Amino acid sequence: MSPGEHKKACERTAKKILAEVESDARKARVACASVSVTDPQAWGAILRVARSKRCDAIVMASHGRGSLGGLLLGSETQQVLAHSKIPVLVTR
Repeated sequence: MSPGEHKKACERTAKKILAEVESDARKARVACASVSVTDPQAWGAILRVARSKRCDAIVMASHGRGSLGGLLLGSETQQVLAHSKIPVLVTR
């Protein structure tokens, strides 16, 4: 798979997942605005989008797919917690 094909596949997957989240939010009558971005450092992109959208909080999962250092908290979650000025809720 070429880098271009990989990018398109990731975009399709993100679009599908975000559509499901948006649908669930509508059914629950919860306001939802989704954003999909590509960045080598996911945690940095999460913080940039949260700031630009003036989010009240960030919600993230506790388990990641990082190396041994990410066993308790995912490495992206750890970075967001370390650098965020916005409250971060970590769920399991």
